[in-house]
Amino acid sequence: MSEAGARPTLEAVAARAGVSRATVSRVVNGEAGVREVLAAKVRRAVDELGYVPNRAARSLVTRRYDAVAVVIAEPETRVFADPFFALQLRGISKELTAHDVQLVLLLTEGRADHARVGRYLAGGHVDGALVFSLHLDDPLPVIINGAGVPTVFGGRPGWSGGEDSVRYVDCDNRGGARSAVRHLAGLGRTRIAHITGALDQTSAADRLDGFRDVLPTADARLVAEGDFTPAGGERAMRHLLDRCPDVDAVFAANDLSAAGALRVLRASGRRVPDDVAVVGFDDMLPVAEQADPPLTTVRQDIEEMGRIMAAMLLRGQDRSPAPEPEQARAHARARRRDTDDVGHAASVVLPTELVRRESA
Repeated sequence: MSEAGARPTLEAVAARAGVSRATVSRVVNGEAGVREVLAAKVRRAVDELGYVPNRAARSLVTRRYDAVAVVIAEPETRVFADPFFALQLRGISKELTAHDVQLVLLLTEGRADHARVGRYLAGGHVDGALVFSLHLDDPLPVIINGAGVPTVFGGRPGWSGGEDSVRYVDCDNRGGARSAVRHLAGLGRTRIAHITGALDQTSAADRLDGFRDVLPTADARLVAEGDFTPAGGERAMRHLLDRCPDVDAVFAANDLSAAGALRVLRASGRRVPDDVAVVGFDDMLPVAEQADPPLTTVRQDIEEMGRIMAAMLLRGQDRSPAPEPEQARAHARARRRDTDDVGHAASVVLPTELVRRESA
């Protein structure tokens, strides 16, 4: 390799900055004990030379791999079709990128994949795991616990003792559902139905509980099971119309289910909101705003939930930020101050908000 094409070394950075190799190593690895004036010289030399740390060598010193596994307990056909996952991954990715940490995506198509995920996590490839979309009978929590990697879960744990023993991030699913149903009741609707999500997930169970909090004596026929998909919303809406043709309002467990319900209502000749008012959950803008009519829904900040998950994991490792370009440092410092409050929390539950549009 020619000198012009050679990869810059720590020694080259040290020579450019006028400091020792040890000082460069401490700055690059995010260690404390370097005066800011010297650290600034090192960061400037890193930028000028285009120095990229050797991750394999650095991991031997720091015992860190600068990578985090994101484990989604769903098949790829679901993950890449549902914008919820894209929003959560975007929040995770932004936080990891700000700390120069790589995202490794692991999906579980079926039970055969669980052992593969466990082997990967236990194999010393990542510094921790972010896990979401778990189902109640999912073996992943036990497998991940056996792998011995720090973990933050997305969503309230559904297994016995999980809420007391793990870190997790969720939204106020039950409170958000109550606000949706109260809104429909406040419109004078008396036959309010609920299309559930997949009831082997705590978010769906919590939203059903919120519905029942407001309507404890509701006709059991007004609850139809869905699965958080448009097709599931369509099936559930058909069942509701067959069983209860006088239904005048629907609270769907997510926006995708609500979109499916809207299609069935339109095909059946029902006008929304005149004949049947509809409220969703999530406020995923590509779905909610483009629905016909635009969807009244309960907003949860999905992207922020992902960011907080990543922040909790990184703060648990007491990780210092990677060198940054000067123009980005002020913004990054502000983001880290915001993160300090949640970094060591056992769990975080974010509030929800009803967003009114034309469907109810």
